Amino acid sequence: MDIAAAKTFLEVARTGSFVNAAAALNLTQAAVSARIRVLEEQLDHPVFVRGKNGITLTRAGEQFMRFATSLIQTWENARRAVALPPGSETVVTVGAELSLWNPLLGHWLLWMRRERPDFALRVGIAPPETLMQQVQEGAIDVAVLYGAPQRPGVVTELLVEERLVLVTTEPATDSPDETKHVRVDWGREFDASYRAAFPERGEAQVSISYGPLALEYLLATGGSAYFRKGFIGPWLETGQLRLVPGSPEFPYPAYIVHSSKLDPAVMACVREGLRASAALLA
Repeated sequence: MDIAAAKTFLEVARTGSFVNAAAALNLTQAAVSARIRVLEEQLDHPVFVRGKNGITLTRAGEQFMRFATSLIQTWENARRAVALPPGSETVVTVGAELSLWNPLLGHWLLWMRRERPDFALRVGIAPPETLMQQVQEGAIDVAVLYGAPQRPGVVTELLVEERLVLVTTEPATDSPDETKHVRVDWGREFDASYRAAFPERGEAQVSISYGPLALEYLLATGGSAYFRKGFIGPWLETGQLRLVPGSPEFPYPAYIVHSSKLDPAVMACVREGLRASAALLA
């Protein structure tokens, strides 16, 4: 597959015009048409319908769209791996869920730069579904996420068994004010476990999908919420938060996900750094 043809296809699809795509790619319209013609010959299907109102994707074009995007991502990843920065032996591309960046991935990044300065690092944040797809397609080497499903060609390893604990800003009490409870979105498994543990509770007045934002809100307004125990340690130490005694705790495991084709020596180093970083949260 010609990478230039895939890039041209994506640009025509984005702009809806051969003329606009040619301008964006700094090519002639004839060159753009030639690339698309070659692509259609390779696929043995037309990818665009040319009409009076512009360009639209055919069914085959819609199907090819996601593969073209993956192809470009894989190519860029391979290009970066070949073009190593000076003094680097290899490039490692790692992705993580947003909630895992602070502090786990932050610790890992510092560990890698200290222990393996010969590794060039490419780190990004993405939703879990995107991360799994990127690992499977080879766009990234390793992902760190919660609730990783099993997929062909992908290795899933338990990294750390975190715990979700109930904390409150209120003074010592076994029963925080339920009306001031903040529901944090920790996924479907937590939601089912929470409802089973507190069947009498209705919907919370405030629900927040991102832990650090929920913590900021809780500290400003007061109340209670479930958080990862390793994350809220500093606020427990200062007394701004306290654990609610006798309240149920829920498991919240984090996983390392990587391709089965990844160099074992490289993966061993990445794994060691992640486990050392996870140990700091205990």
